Amino acid sequence: MSKNQITTKSPEETKEFAKVLVEEWIQINKTKNSNWLVCLYGDLGGGKTTFVQGLAEEFGIKETVNSPTFLIMKKYTSSKKINKKYTLYHFDCYRISDYKEILNLGWEEIISGENNLIVIEWPEKIEEILPEKRLNIEFKFINENARKIWF
Repeated sequence: MSKNQITTKSPEETKEFAKVLVEEWIQINKTKNSNWLVCLYGDLGGGKTTFVQGLAEEFGIKETVNSPTFLIMKKYTSSKKINKKYTLYHFDCYRISDYKEILNLGWEEIISGENNLIVIEWPEKIEEILPEKRLNIEFKFINENARKIWF
């Protein structure tokens, strides 16, 4: 299966790309309750957290969104009702050593809930528990502003 690819030339463009994906997902899912699992692959500084900030902006989340590296997970509730209220779960698995650490955070409830946007940085650390139905996005650092993104 071939992947689509884009190059963003600024953090703002990376956020705009995230917003476009949100709009497409909402249109596809506007008549049903479902979760959206997005797995973000790439090196440190690759643009993953910037992408999540764009998702959060599109959902009307007013809180500052930064990487939950030391907390492992942060939870945000959308303030903008697009067609439903959504909850954003932002996981950063960089520092975990065993996927069971994610299970202890309520993974089963989160993944089986409704209207959850679940975003995982460093998903390769928890491959054992990831469902096949998900969007994988890979980020590559090009220079200070540019990122190559495959999805």
